[in-house]
Amino acid sequence: MKLATVLRPAAAVALGALVLAGCSDDKKDDKKDAAAPAGASAAAPADAPKKIVSLAPTATEMLYAIGAGKQVVAVDDQSNFPADAPKTALSGFKPNVEAITKYTPDLVVLTNDTDGIKAQLEKVKIKVVEVPAAKTFDEMYAQFNTLGTATGHAKEAADLAAKTKKDIDEVVAKALAVKPAKPLTYFHEVDSTGYSATSKTFIGQVYSLFAMQNIADPADKDGSGYPQVSTEHIVEANPDMIFLADTKCCQQDAAAVAKRPGWDKTNAVKNGNVVSLDDDLASRWGPRVVDLVKSVADAYTKAVAKAGATG
Repeated sequence: MKLATVLRPAAAVALGALVLAGCSDDKKDDKKDAAAPAGASAAAPADAPKKIVSLAPTATEMLYAIGAGKQVVAVDDQSNFPADAPKTALSGFKPNVEAITKYTPDLVVLTNDTDGIKAQLEKVKIKVVEVPAAKTFDEMYAQFNTLGTATGHAKEAADLAAKTKKDIDEVVAKALAVKPAKPLTYFHEVDSTGYSATSKTFIGQVYSLFAMQNIADPADKDGSGYPQVSTEHIVEANPDMIFLADTKCCQQDAAAVAKRPGWDKTNAVKNGNVVSLDDDLASRWGPRVVDLVKSVADAYTKAVAKAGATG
């Protein structure tokens, strides 16, 4: 699914929920798909659910990362990590109770209660756990623990939350050892029509770890967190860095950005600070958020070196 087909003025406010499903297409990131998260084969207690259906890519990644992978019997059509997750035609956007029950699950994990699917599943005695798109790091860690408790992997989930926080703190501390003379500004591109994410979103908080300033914040007139920013505003704001979260879905890269009218005049393009992110990492706020933070940290460190820094 291409995010550009989801992001339109009427749908922009709903992005916070939709983005949990990721904007993946059929392409795989071979390097990242090669290794499933640690703990995927951990045994569950006898009273834990035996058959789990996950209807969200982020939830799928969480389940495998906390050691519940062997209990997962089916995942939705957008779940592409880890590579051996049992991908099916099930939809997390339009869940169908008949299609889900074919897998005889005793637990279904949802992003949100679309079309009253939770009540429909509970009516046929299937337990449901909702893990909405996290708005903060703390919410993400809490979701690890929610799924850990629901699947019989509470300890593994707590360990994952602690390790994820520790890893992020270490990456950020190392990057911030050298700071720019003034805070760097950035633009995060959700799709090539100008949709972006502000500082108050989860992805915005990732950039805030590095004290970067978001040029999309003033454009968020309705407070959705996902405004459509005009080319004029972007060029006038002249961001030091541009992060592309539409590389796989929409084939955007530094060369494509440089060809856009006026964009070649921005510091980001002139100084080679247009950064291609992995679409999935930039929209799935779960175990692999550490990889996203590392990508941003690497780009930040390079940009600081080019701009001149203070110790």
